[in-house]
Amino acid sequence: MNQLDALKRYTTVVADTGDFLQLEQFQPRDATTNPSLILKSVLKPEYAHLLADTVARFRDRPLDQIVDRLLVRFGCEILGRVPGRVSTEVDARLSFDSAATVARAERLIELYQAEGVPTDRVLIKIAATWEGIQAAAQLEQRGIHTNLTLLFAFCQAVACGQAKVQLISPFVGRIYDWYKKQAGSSWDEAAMSGANDPGVQSVRQIYEFYKHFGIATEVMGASFRNVGQIQALAGCDLLTISPDLLSALAASDEPLARALDPQAAAALELPFVQYDEPSFRLALNQDAMGTEKLAEGIRAFCADAVKLEQLILAA
Repeated sequence: MNQLDALKRYTTVVADTGDFLQLEQFQPRDATTNPSLILKSVLKPEYAHLLADTVARFRDRPLDQIVDRLLVRFGCEILGRVPGRVSTEVDARLSFDSAATVARAERLIELYQAEGVPTDRVLIKIAATWEGIQAAAQLEQRGIHTNLTLLFAFCQAVACGQAKVQLISPFVGRIYDWYKKQAGSSWDEAAMSGANDPGVQSVRQIYEFYKHFGIATEVMGASFRNVGQIQALAGCDLLTISPDLLSALAASDEPLARALDPQAAAALELPFVQYDEPSFRLALNQDAMGTEKLAEGIRAFCADAVKLEQLILAA
């Protein structure tokens, strides 16, 4: 049994890609996308026709509507290749506007429904700002399930659990990047790998808190830099993994043990915490890594959203 098959015994494997032609090779249950992944895909010759076809059909529509139709087109192609769910992201420029996020999410769901896709096969990705979390709470109450992304700080995870969102995506690799950059020449890669990796430790803390207090929100580790991070989180509810790392797991026959276990988490002694808006904003402010990486991530997704719009206008 290779490590990818072994991982699937403990964890739902999700493909982190817009390159849907690669999906059948790894047989993930779900797939996730984001503006950067969609942008990367439409620049490839094998996907250029999706952009051209979508623009040709809806050229008379407002630009934001064309973007959403392109996202849904990719999502439908992915859903034809995975048995589970696809995550489709709301424009990151709406990250601080709850009402606009809800409206955009509802439109995406309507577009999927028009293509015959059941609502329960779609997760709407939203940045885990305070406004995004409140929008997700409203959507969940309306039967639209959400994936809260760009999650770096523990307070974000706690607030998402309070909002009863379906799933969160803590970004393992970007947390690792921040701490490695801060350490500079003093960083010891060997000492800070595996269970000692700060990104791994962040996901473990969230996972144990959720399982200990019976919080139903699913934890999906994301944004991996190496196979060791994935191995150290075997047993997490879900892990979304890039094709390169899926290939590396499939190529290895080394044993893979379960690292996270809900029963072990339930037996821990942990303090219960919760947040209102002022305490959430203070906690996030006090977490330099969380604050910086959230802002950086939103900026990057906003920039890629603009680039995608420029491609549409030029098509």
